[in-house]
Amino acid sequence: MRVALPDRPGSLGAVASALGTVSADIVAVEIVEKFEGYAIDDFMLHLPAGALADSLVTACRNIPDVEVLWLSYYPETWGLLADVDVLNDMSEHPGEAERILVDAAPQTFHVTWALMVDRDRGTVLHRSELAPDLTDEQVDVLGDLTTLSARELPDGWLPHWNDTLLAIAPVRYGAHSVVLGRNGGPEFLKSELARLSHLAALTNVS
Repeated sequence: MRVALPDRPGSLGAVASALGTVSADIVAVEIVEKFEGYAIDDFMLHLPAGALADSLVTACRNIPDVEVLWLSYYPETWGLLADVDVLNDMSEHPGEAERILVDAAPQTFHVTWALMVDRDRGTVLHRSELAPDLTDEQVDVLGDLTTLSARELPDGWLPHWNDTLLAIAPVRYGAHSVVLGRNGGPEFLKSELARLSHLAALTNVS
């Protein structure tokens, strides 16, 4: 659950207390961005059997100046990976750095899927478990992959796929780009694009 809350003492505790009233167990909290007196935090939560996810939104709605920006299912098999963990793994296995980044991206950036694309050939080099299996002709639907950017693909961009938000970053060497996809949001923040760009710049084409 992504939440915007005032960047002042007591705000995080108020959200935690509200979530406790609906028996939500907080597994982890991650600060995504801070700006103009506000913070954007990601909460990893576990709900008891039978509890409705909407109860989380209702619980937070009663806290002044707090807004739930996004709520989504996070697979139980996924853990949390910090940028430094990904960097360490990439450093230990430089020849596999691009694959490591793609495989780690869903847990590191809380996205649905990730791809590594060869821009010159228009082909997908590697994809995460939930990523679309794009043909060479379908790669074009992703748009310009040459610059760091974020964009939205409309509902139906692929048959049976809903609207999807993309974050794109070229790697340092060669003509490869990493593409992250979030089905249904939220929008990628500037801090997330900066992190993605940093990790992508530290990969090497073997």
